[in-house]
Amino acid sequence: MRLQKALAHAGVASRRACEALIAGGRVTVNGRVQRELGSRIDPERDDVRVDGVVVQLDVSKRYFVLNKPRGVVSTMRDENGRPDLREFTDRIDDRLYNVGRLDTDTSGLLILTNDGELAHKLAHPSFGVSKTYIAKVRGRVTPAVIQRLRDGVELSDGPIHADRAKLLPGGSGSSHSLVELTLHSGRNRIVRRMLAEVGHPVEELVRRQFGPLHLGTLRSGEMRELSAPERGALLSAAEDGDAGRGSGRRGGGSRGARGSGSGSGAGAGSGAGAGSGSSRAGGAAKRTGAAGRGAVTAGRPGDGTGARGMRGVAAKGNPHGRGGPGGAGGAGAPGRADAGRGSQESRGSQQRGSQESRGSQQRRSQESRGPRKPGADGRKRNGR
Repeated sequence: MRLQKALAHAGVASRRACEALIAGGRVTVNGRVQRELGSRIDPERDDVRVDGVVVQLDVSKRYFVLNKPRGVVSTMRDENGRPDLREFTDRIDDRLYNVGRLDTDTSGLLILTNDGELAHKLAHPSFGVSKTYIAKVRGRVTPAVIQRLRDGVELSDGPIHADRAKLLPGGSGSSHSLVELTLHSGRNRIVRRMLAEVGHPVEELVRRQFGPLHLGTLRSGEMRELSAPERGALLSAAEDGDAGRGSGRRGGGSRGARGSGSGSGAGAGSGAGAGSGSSRAGGAAKRTGAAGRGAVTAGRPGDGTGARGMRGVAAKGNPHGRGGPGGAGGAGAPGRADAGRGSQESRGSQQRGSQESRGSQQRRSQESRGPRKPGADGRKRNGR
């Protein structure tokens, strides 16, 4: 298959935009820059990247994000008859695997895919993909508590520290607080145990980010398929994690938030890297943004309302809103909202300029004709 056709078929951009990416030296095949438009590749064997980000050429592999509601078990079939993930995957013909698990009473971002190998990689604790959570906790959290979470706490299975921790507005005074935690540990119920250890038990928990993917504005119970740039960012996160497996990292780790860095640094949730490339290819790239493709399943009204302010705070996980940083763009390209404002400002400026120009022409015309005489408009003043 020709390289530009494979890229377009994978959803990177239009055929012409893909040709521009190739000609610009931004596409590599098996580690070598490929500028020849007529070159052929094997989608099943060759490693193709745009701006260093993996392109998933196998279109049979599908990736989804689900905003899992509370009360749903993170398994495709629950033997005890509890609500499970089948409720959201019945419309999908492929057999899907969930990447890791969320507790039954935890809501938020869960990845589903028919790519079993990737699901195993991302779920394995040694890969250290970062996750960000919003927790409603009991009591008033102080700056000293936040610092303690950053420095680390001692649990029964070893020490653990948050890569990032901060107090969010929206709590209920002294009775409740909202805390954001980012960590790359895969230990069981780790967020709940950390917060309980510092004296603030969790009452509600939402996962809003997994590696480069954000929950964004996806409603509780909604599921959508990832865009091509998002797929590339996810595959790159898995590959980065694979490269770091031999470093001896365990759940607590001493590193910062890996996956979060790759996401936010290049347009988190909207396709890091590959997106930034395609958005600049003559403006012809597909603009999916953080919203990705349309929702596959409808939301479940009434689920996820939970704690006061939790839904709104979790939805702010995507800093670029629904438009994304340039849609499929990532770094460097303006978002749709910014583009819209720029367009409005441009039209307003043109209109003002046009009005000023017409006013100036009218004044010059009047000056050339001289002062108007009474009744010069041709109408009789008397006996009209």
